[in-house]
Amino acid sequence: MESTGTSESEREIFSPSMLVRLARDLLEDTFPLIWVEGEISNFSRPASGHLYFSLKDAQAQVRCAMFKTRSAYLRFKPADGQRVLARARVSLYEARGEFQLIVEHLEEAGEGALLRAFEQLKAKLAAEGLFDAARKQPIPKLPRRIGVITSPTGAAIRDVLSVIARRFPLVEVEILPVPVQGKEAPPAIVAMLNAASKAKRHDVLLLTRGGGSLEDLWAFNDEAVARAIRASAIPVVSAIGHEVDFTIADFAADLRAPTPSAAAELLVPDAGETLRRLRRERTQLEQLLRRRLQGAAQRVDQAYTRLRAQHPRARLRLGGERLAQLHARLQSQHPRIRLGQNREQLQALRRRLHATTVRHLQSSTLRLSELARTLNAVSPLATLQRGYAIVLERDGGYVVRTAEQARTVERFDVSFADGSVPLRRDD
Repeated sequence: MESTGTSESEREIFSPSMLVRLARDLLEDTFPLIWVEGEISNFSRPASGHLYFSLKDAQAQVRCAMFKTRSAYLRFKPADGQRVLARARVSLYEARGEFQLIVEHLEEAGEGALLRAFEQLKAKLAAEGLFDAARKQPIPKLPRRIGVITSPTGAAIRDVLSVIARRFPLVEVEILPVPVQGKEAPPAIVAMLNAASKAKRHDVLLLTRGGGSLEDLWAFNDEAVARAIRASAIPVVSAIGHEVDFTIADFAADLRAPTPSAAAELLVPDAGETLRRLRRERTQLEQLLRRRLQGAAQRVDQAYTRLRAQHPRARLRLGGERLAQLHARLQSQHPRIRLGQNREQLQALRRRLHATTVRHLQSSTLRLSELARTLNAVSPLATLQRGYAIVLERDGGYVVRTAEQARTVERFDVSFADGSVPLRRDD
């Protein structure tokens, strides 16, 4: 037995698990997340939801695992033979001591590269302000001529022509043919955009093609195409692919439509609705004109009436009427008429005064008669006529009322109804 020259106490002995664990730690610490491109083989998806497969090229292969928490976000269905791009951590499967990749992200290789190029170009042009809304031109509401930059044999041009013929056939559509796929497409599209912008024959340009894969639509993700769209003196509408498809041309265009058919509907109005709107507006205009004409006619009538009132003949007639009224008033104030009126008023006043005087005399006579009767009733003469007499002191003229007064009086006058008798007291 060959001796190693060392004792067992000096040897560093590893168990398989320790060795695999150290190797795994070394790999994971050495390699960050890396991108690996290869072809899928031995693909399996057990009930756990995890994905297990190998990535291979012509010389080697490596085992891969993608856990359910990551595989749930896949945008495609992996299968054997697909070329993919994986972002993964380098590791070891300890139970078997096998080298493997723990995949965090998986995408189709060709599309992934294109998507990265798309995002990079989009970010670059956006930073330059190429997509700013302030730089976009307004789209005419009713263009007279539309230039459609597209393939003359594709489905897109058939859809556009069909919609325009149905909605507003009066609009002229001119096809500007270009290839819409392949390496020759971008320079052809740029040249057509530049030519159309310089010619200024069209009111609006429509850049369009039908749906397809990202590779099929790649001509519209070209930087030169985006810059030509933005430099166009004529407004550009883009309608590339389906509603979910977005290209750099869509961001650079003045207006993006989800489909070619939708673009045609945006560019031209509906003829039936336009006709109905025009009829409504015509009715409103006729009503407005009718009201204005009626108002104008009323103002003309009022002006004519005022003009007639200011006509010399009318002014003379009015002046004559006024003069006749003044003459009548003057005649009514003539002295002869006023004297006659005053004489009549004087006679009426005299008659009223005579009637009033007669009524007053009659009333006074009646009152006097009543007072005379009342006075006669209380008069001393009436008493004397009944056989009484009044004794008066002759010198003083006062009535002697008592025998006591009579004793002091020397001379008396005794009044009877028919006269008085002088008396003298003889003692």
